[in-house]
Amino acid sequence: MKKKMTVTCYVIVLIILSCVLPARSDGSDHKYKAGDPVPLYANKVGPFHNPSETYRFFDLPFCAPAHAKEKKEALGEVLNGDRLVSAPYKLDFMYDKDSEIVCKKKLSKEEVSQFRSAVAKDYYFQMYYDDLPIWGFLGKVDKDGKSDPSEYKYYLFKHLHFEIFYNNDHVVEINARTDPNALVDITEDKEVDVDFIYSVKWKETTTPFEKRMEKYSQSSSLPHHLEIHWFSIINSCVTVLLLTGFLATILMRVLKNDFVKYAHDEEAADDQEESGWKYIHGDVFRYPKYKSLLAAALGSGTQLFTLTIFIFILALVGVFYPYNRGALFTALVVIYALTSGIAGYTAASFYCLLEGTNWVRNLISTGGLFCGPLFLTFCFLNSVAIGYSATAALPFGTIVVIFLIWALVTSPLLVLGGIAGKNSKAEFQAPCRTTKYPREIPPLPWYRGTLPQMAMAGFLPFSAIYIELYYIFASVWGHRIYTIYSILFIVFIILLIVTAFITVALTYFQLAAEDHEWWWRAFLCGGSTGLFIYGYCLYYYYARSDMTGFMQTSFFFGYMACICYGFFLMLGNVGFRAALFFVRHIYRSVKCE
Repeated sequence: MKKKMTVTCYVIVLIILSCVLPARSDGSDHKYKAGDPVPLYANKVGPFHNPSETYRFFDLPFCAPAHAKEKKEALGEVLNGDRLVSAPYKLDFMYDKDSEIVCKKKLSKEEVSQFRSAVAKDYYFQMYYDDLPIWGFLGKVDKDGKSDPSEYKYYLFKHLHFEIFYNNDHVVEINARTDPNALVDITEDKEVDVDFIYSVKWKETTTPFEKRMEKYSQSSSLPHHLEIHWFSIINSCVTVLLLTGFLATILMRVLKNDFVKYAHDEEAADDQEESGWKYIHGDVFRYPKYKSLLAAALGSGTQLFTLTIFIFILALVGVFYPYNRGALFTALVVIYALTSGIAGYTAASFYCLLEGTNWVRNLISTGGLFCGPLFLTFCFLNSVAIGYSATAALPFGTIVVIFLIWALVTSPLLVLGGIAGKNSKAEFQAPCRTTKYPREIPPLPWYRGTLPQMAMAGFLPFSAIYIELYYIFASVWGHRIYTIYSILFIVFIILLIVTAFITVALTYFQLAAEDHEWWWRAFLCGGSTGLFIYGYCLYYYYARSDMTGFMQTSFFFGYMACICYGFFLMLGNVGFRAALFFVRHIYRSVKCE
């Protein structure tokens, strides 16, 4: 019976993964003969400056094909807001067309108003031809010599010209441009007759099919962009070298003096009163308050760190090439589900190290610590998208697939990891014995409080990454293409090093001030960079972007809050691990009685 249930679960998981994993979106090496139909799909339309606010192509009154066929999409494509449907244009292989009429349409007053509103908001359209992206604008606003917006003229483009390049039997490149002379005046609310026209011109090229996507990735590798990226790397490296050099020199000298002093004190009179970090050796390994929550945070942080490393590996081997629709979202969902066992094992094993007994509650906390806020944010933002009828609203079937992944993959792996962690039988191995009663912490100045220390801890790591952050934001919340993953990986390594070093330094100064409650402080100081990144979100939204509207604003700040919270957990885990290693090392190096 158990074997049958196991087989059934595996079959269900395989079915889910087949729905999740995307089909190839690089053209699948399609070969065509002259006159063969080549698939052209219309994807979406939306305001150019609001990347999250996109709508179905035929939500606007374009010419619709007689038999519109929707393309089956993988989970990542749906999460990305893609809704591909067959377009009304016929672009047969190597078949030129000149001013072909798509349809003759009489636009009603409501449809004219709809188009005018779209043109005023700078709407763009996106299509895919043999899985190559096509972009274009719907119209233009004539503002020449007019200061009053009520005097602006609004025009709709009615002639679309496709220029397609081929190499033997492959489609290699496509460009779409609008005819600036073929305009329809839609300024006034009145019925308008429009002849939607398109032209097709085929040209031969020597570019091989295998390199057809390179033109999209080259835009982020232009010399002036690379100079800025390398300046960012140099800036970060200088920060790391100065910080690590300073901290290594200070800590090595101070610790050496401490070790000599404590060794001398042991040889001298024993009744001499101790001071400094050795003075609290009986309290420094006293288990923290809310140890179940700390263990859950470390488990979630370790899982997110593992997820990030896997994403970088996939990026560096070329999986996330430009316009590989939904590949990143698919990878995030699948890898997060498969790494949940790491979260369960880490949380349960650490919780049991701290002599915790209620490991089931600890696992529940671990499972909900990151997914809980993400789920609540998703529910709110999906409701907003449904209200706007945007493509960002997930269909019911997609929500069911995500729920099944959580129920049949994420949760079981979390439990299995938790059971393995509970049975790991490891011991904490504190170098010093903990006293029965905690020592009173002496009064400390305000700048040694948690919030000032977090501000100091977060600023340096953030200063090492803020230049690269702009390009990431411009890619995620804009239309810039980002493909320099090697530089991004170097910046990520620098971020980890700076976070670890600054947390270790602040932990030492905290212990030197005889404050033994370092556990939570180390985690909070390590994760504080996430708060700085969220502060950068405010700057980017108001100073560097043109995003507007309730939907785009809520999507930007809602999902960035989840991302920054993920960074907080991940970097908090890194900071805490570094601090724990350091504290164990220094107390192991002195004789504690």
